[in-house]
Amino acid sequence: MIETSLDFSGLNDIAKDLELLSRAENNKVLRDATRAGAEVLKEEVIARAPERTGKLKKNVVVLTQRSRRRGEITSGVHIRGRNMRTGNSDNTMKASDPRNAFYWRFVEMGTVNMPPHPFVRPAFDVRQELATEVAIRRMNQAIDEALSK
Repeated sequence: MIETSLDFSGLNDIAKDLELLSRAENNKVLRDATRAGAEVLKEEVIARAPERTGKLKKNVVVLTQRSRRRGEITSGVHIRGRNMRTGNSDNTMKASDPRNAFYWRFVEMGTVNMPPHPFVRPAFDVRQELATEVAIRRMNQAIDEALSK
């Protein structure tokens, strides 16, 4: 849906510090930093999500995963109720299941009969800078913690 990446190449000091760490410590630092940035976005998405039943707000989560490329960690804001394999609604989950907010895309993008009420994209646009700052701050803190051991 919305993709952004933080480019730390201009931050030579952080890059040098990351080289000093082992691969496991490096992964922990990157995981903590990306997750901290994603948490900022998650809170804004929850604040902007419509609250008819509250189901949509409860299903906004942060997922962190390793990328296929070595040394790359990604974190993102996801709304449960999506089939990761196909990108379509998960038909194996009942609509009444409290973990299935499949309809979020209809609210965000609209349908033929319903105008869109975006809440994910505006949250991203408003909090992108703050999320970047929080991620960099958390990365520096995690590096300091790892190097002080």
